[in-house]
Amino acid sequence: MKEFKILIILIVVIGVIYYGVEPYAHSVMHPKVAPADFAFKDLEPMDLKNGDANKGKQLVAENCTACHGIKSQNIPAPMDSLSASNSFGVVPPDLSHVAGVLNANFLAHFIKDPVKTAKLSHKFNDERPYPMPAFSQFSDKDLSDIVAYLTSILPKNLSDKEVFAQSCQRCHSLDYAKDKAISDPKDLANYLGSHVPDLSMMIRAKGEHGLNIFINDPQKLLPGTAMPRVGLSEQAQKQVISYLEKAGDRKKHERNTLGIKIMIFFAVLSFLAYAWKRKVWSEVH
Repeated sequence: MKEFKILIILIVVIGVIYYGVEPYAHSVMHPKVAPADFAFKDLEPMDLKNGDANKGKQLVAENCTACHGIKSQNIPAPMDSLSASNSFGVVPPDLSHVAGVLNANFLAHFIKDPVKTAKLSHKFNDERPYPMPAFSQFSDKDLSDIVAYLTSILPKNLSDKEVFAQSCQRCHSLDYAKDKAISDPKDLANYLGSHVPDLSMMIRAKGEHGLNIFINDPQKLLPGTAMPRVGLSEQAQKQVISYLEKAGDRKKHERNTLGIKIMIFFAVLSFLAYAWKRKVWSEVH
């Protein structure tokens, strides 16, 4: 009976310490913020349903291909990756898959005003302009046409790797998957003001929930960060996180399954130990 009382006291003390300290530590390390917003409610909705892909193709040719390539349409980038990285600080994205990973309304707003849409006004201004100019002269109809064209050239499906490459690989490497950043790390450091992390262990560092919020809007969790709001659609973001998990935490399911088995083992062992104690010490008590 004495041992049982000691066990109860230990459980109470450990419970008080855990529930008194852990929630506070968690609130500091993982502050509560609004959930991921895949509707991008801060951006005024545009009517993008009636875009003319042919007109959009012309607008893209006249305004975008001076910096961007479109490999799927046999339009090469005007500069190689190293030259583009040296010139802009980061390699401009190929536009083959961009409409398949970005929210359509976000994409339209980004073309019109990239700094505001990406939430980078704290970093870029008139004195330090963003590499991509704002196409404020475009009407909503122009933007609708461009989005229609970029959507029309999409393949039926994009793999997780393709979505990751379009969304993240211009800046980030994923060494566990042997995916190297397209831009030169030195140029990126000058462009962003800090070194860009490899993403191999990011799934373990932030977890699926944390990544879901951070990728959707980095400023929520890290105000002042140089990482832009990327504008991924919900499906694209799921694919990015899935790819990070496959590369950085391939044995998650196996680890979780083993953890349950170990807990069952210790529960059975505890029961046997208690039964043995009762048998051996029954006469003493």
